[in-house]
Amino acid sequence: MNCSSCGKPLPDTAQFCHNCGARVGAQTAARGWQAAAPWALAGFFVGVLVGVLADGLFRRPGPAGGAETTAAVAAPAAGGGGAASVDIANMTPAERASRLYTRVMSLHAAGKADSAEFFLPMALQAYGMLPDVTPDAHYHIGVLQLTSGNMPAALAEADTIQKQVPTHLFADMLRARVYGLRRDTKNYEVACRSYLKHEPAELAKKRPEYTEHAGTIAAFHEEATGLTKGSGTPAS
Repeated sequence: MNCSSCGKPLPDTAQFCHNCGARVGAQTAARGWQAAAPWALAGFFVGVLVGVLADGLFRRPGPAGGAETTAAVAAPAAGGGGAASVDIANMTPAERASRLYTRVMSLHAAGKADSAEFFLPMALQAYGMLPDVTPDAHYHIGVLQLTSGNMPAALAEADTIQKQVPTHLFADMLRARVYGLRRDTKNYEVACRSYLKHEPAELAKKRPEYTEHAGTIAAFHEEATGLTKGSGTPAS
């Protein structure tokens, strides 16, 4: 039989495609990936996906260890047509994590929830094994945790970012997402106002990750600004 997602031949006993990671038969029996997962609930994160894919968010850290490093990961082809198979064993640690992160997010955006779930542990492991995890990498981990519904873990990443760089914008952005999803209006507003307070000075520093996340930052700025004008509400 062939994979209904990428067309590669599969053994009759296969549960997942070895090329793209799609669950066999998932296209005809799709189930929501963790029905209460924040990604399904937060309209803002649709914008995040568009922004990060356009901004080249996924260029940074993380080796994936063990058997996963020899897996072939299908990368979205330019223009959205088809997929190219890439052996992540031949990548640098940063490239491996970037590829896995990209794969999880693009699969989730395409509605291939089971396939995204398959690659998620690999992506988290890749970032977790970095010897030097930057605020940018912690932000990536936090977003991955949100896609799995693990909001406490996402908040922990925000705390870590703030410990590394007290005024870093990504800490407030992650917190706002979590509190918005929890309908915790008070803390959501605190995070948004903290973001706006630090934004001018932080953007003036021209950190590389801010350039890479320009679309996401612009979208969040609009949300936070709307709040201060009385029209902002937690994304739902």
